[in-house]
Amino acid sequence: MKDPDLSYIRLNKHYVHLPYLFLGIAEAILLVLAAWFALSFIESMADPEKVFALTEFDWPPFAIFSFVLSCCTLSMGVYLAMVREGFRSMVLRTIVSFFFLGSLSLYLLALLLPHNFIHQGFIFWSVITGSMFVIIARVFFMMVVDTAKLKRRVVIYGAGNRAKKLLEDLAPEIDVVGVQVVGCIPNANEHVQVSEATTLPYPSDWLSFVRNSQISEIVVSPDERRRVQGDSAFPLNDFLDCKLAGVPSCDALSFCERELGKIDITLLQPSWMLYSDGFKYSKRRLMAKRLFDLILASAFFAVLWPFMLLTAIAVKLESPGPVLYHQVRVGLNGRHFRIYKFRSMRQDAEKHGAMWAQKNDSRVTKVGAFIRNTRLDELPQLYNVLAGSMSFVGPRPERPEFVTDLAQQIPFYDTRHKVKPGLMGWAQLKYPYGASVEDAKNKLQYDLYYTKNHSFLMDMLIMIQTVEIILLGKGVH
Repeated sequence: MKDPDLSYIRLNKHYVHLPYLFLGIAEAILLVLAAWFALSFIESMADPEKVFALTEFDWPPFAIFSFVLSCCTLSMGVYLAMVREGFRSMVLRTIVSFFFLGSLSLYLLALLLPHNFIHQGFIFWSVITGSMFVIIARVFFMMVVDTAKLKRRVVIYGAGNRAKKLLEDLAPEIDVVGVQVVGCIPNANEHVQVSEATTLPYPSDWLSFVRNSQISEIVVSPDERRRVQGDSAFPLNDFLDCKLAGVPSCDALSFCERELGKIDITLLQPSWMLYSDGFKYSKRRLMAKRLFDLILASAFFAVLWPFMLLTAIAVKLESPGPVLYHQVRVGLNGRHFRIYKFRSMRQDAEKHGAMWAQKNDSRVTKVGAFIRNTRLDELPQLYNVLAGSMSFVGPRPERPEFVTDLAQQIPFYDTRHKVKPGLMGWAQLKYPYGASVEDAKNKLQYDLYYTKNHSFLMDMLIMIQTVEIILLGKGVH
């Protein structure tokens, strides 16, 4: 029988799919070797009479080089693009992540580190060599590894509205999630809503069925729970037999959280939030995060102040009115604070009251459109981070006028205010710009996932992947 845990591993409450983890580790090793070969080539070029030979292994700059380029790979979403968009997208993103982001990051590090710790020739040849090694490794991975065979085969117990919604949520991510849905098995007391092609007959022997079909997990998602609690309707003993044989069961809410990185509020119960592994308070983590925010905000301000000055001049020259724009937002535990941005709209943009921002909004100026696309308009919020009203990573703060309305229409909406709001967030990575109540509802599911599972590792991944959002201008209105 197929091992149910073959395709993923849990690291600090987050699930990482093993094929990509192994590929990432292999690439990190290849980048170290590429840096070693590049340094050896540079030293041999310095002495024409010297025959090429590997130089002494100087691991600190090699490790830094490998770490920086690995982070750049994550920031450009190379692994997801490799599966979703194919070879050409993978090569293009690799070139951008290595030659632009990687070279720039290494150059800035070279300025901060001791003299000649990372010299320019080393950066140039290491990036070229590393790009060749990594692209070859990824091509080999795409040719040899069939990721579909590494996915866990799951069956859904239920074929009603809940099962249908679960399939609809999985459909856009089916190429990158670590599961393959074999089908849905209807409960005797529910009306079938999924397609006939997805429906499977009710097994006479569940244990034989999961063994013969190589099922790794049973997702329990019937429509009416009150009708399936009794042993006569709900196959409790069958599922226990399967669990003892190595095929566990899970509820749809936990399955959605694990595979899609969100918490489905249509399935959410307060008791689940209270007793689940998450939504924890850690004074030590809060202090560490605050220290990290202060250091990072100070560093960003020191590097980006010239861009802030140029942005302020451009805003002032294009349209009359103040350079900075401020709004009241809802922060940690519902407290209000004032957020600052460079003004990207006309001065009279809200003469008729608070309005959702729209795609191609006519109120946005030409300079405003540019600074929104490049996120330069958000730079004054470094002050909010330094002041402590915001963090670098967290749910984006919303206006009180909208929060009051949304909290009445969307269950559990106020739960997102249990963590400090941020400049960037999990919802911004996973969902496009929200401009309606339905969008706010969908984004809340990702904000709840962050509120439940937030950690330093998750914050780092969000910051790294936000680079792709900025460079490609995703989610901007």
